[in-house]
Amino acid sequence: MKIANYYEKEPRLTTSHNGNGLLKDVVLFSENDFQTNLRFFRYMVLPAGTSIGFHKHGDNEELYVILKGNGLMKVNDEEIQVKSGDVIVNQPFDSHGLVNNSDSDLEILVFEVTR
Repeated sequence: MKIANYYEKEPRLTTSHNGNGLLKDVVLFSENDFQTNLRFFRYMVLPAGTSIGFHKHGDNEELYVILKGNGLMKVNDEEIQVKSGDVIVNQPFDSHGLVNNSDSDLEILVFEVTR
C-alpha cells in the first residue's frame, strides 16, 4: 500500500511551464509508483497572481481537479472561469494553462496518463 498526504509533504517552490510566480508543488506519486500508464499525481498551490504557463502536451492526457479557489483555465482557444469542484480534461496534443486571477490561493490536484 502506498499513501501520501499532501499536507504533510514539504512543497517545492517552482515555476510551471514558464508561468508567472512561484507555485507550491508536491509530487505525491511519480511514474515509478504506478504499474499502469499514470505518469504523476501532484498537489499544487497557486498563490494569487501566479500561473501554470500555456503549453502544449504530446500524446498524454492530464486532469486538473480544482480543490479550492478559482481561476482562469485556457484550453486551446477557449477560456473559462473555473472554481472549486471543477475537473478539467486536457486531451492529447491540446494546449492549456491556468491563471489564479483571484485574491486567494488556488489548490489543485493534477495527474497525467500516457498512452
